Amino acid sequence: MPVVNWLKRHLVVIAGVLTLAYLLLPNVIVTVFSFNKPKGRFNYQWQQFSLDAWKQPCGVADMCNSLSISLQIAVWATLGATVLGTMISFALVRYRFRARGAINSLIFLPMAMPEVVMAASLLTLFLNMGAQLGFWTILIAHVMFCLSFVVTAVKARVMSMDPRLEEAARDLYAGPVQTFLRVTLPIAAPGIAAGALLSFALSFDDFIITNFNAGSTVTFPMFVWGSAQRGTPVQINVIGTAMFLLAVVLVLVSMLINNRRNSQKA
Repeated sequence: MPVVNWLKRHLVVIAGVLTLAYLLLPNVIVTVFSFNKPKGRFNYQWQQFSLDAWKQPCGVADMCNSLSISLQIAVWATLGATVLGTMISFALVRYRFRARGAINSLIFLPMAMPEVVMAASLLTLFLNMGAQLGFWTILIAHVMFCLSFVVTAVKARVMSMDPRLEEAARDLYAGPVQTFLRVTLPIAAPGIAAGALLSFALSFDDFIITNFNAGSTVTFPMFVWGSAQRGTPVQINVIGTAMFLLAVVLVLVSMLINNRRNSQKA
């Protein structure tokens, strides 16, 4: 039958589209309800179209303050994890030293360990050290668990690099710094960027580890969790939609840059 044959030929495409639709469905719901005007405290049923929440995204007390804290932590955690993770990746791939295998295994522990176990362990460590829970304890915890993801992304990229390109640069009288900046770093840049973006998303979105080690500091995920107990303001959907659109724009810009580079090479 023609229909059956058509389905067989396009089965992979159909499965991919359905999977993508399933993944994007929550984002669509969040976007739609960011234009809702609920009659009560809970934004769970569609009532009326309104742009009030978009006109006043900081209309809810302390929401933008918690958003600012989350963005600051995510940016600094991303910078710290990306720098440290990149250096660790190059060390693990390019050099041979004692305990290299053990370090390779330990790097994956934060990824494999349940978050609640890591959160309780970090809390115990900070309390034993006498550290005051707050912004800095959250930042240290985020750098620690983001580090594993950066190392994984950058390490895969470094392993696929051709060392002959760097040897050719040195043969052309390029110094170590010049070789790194003009040859090594541009080749490793996609892996570094992937690790950085993943770190930012994980840090901004984290709740469990943050909740254990935050003290009196309230991040955006903690604000959302607290708001859900007494009512969900529409502005939360506005922030979620804005973050989603920003991520889509970044992906599209990256695709355009890559396509332009590929067309110039061709």
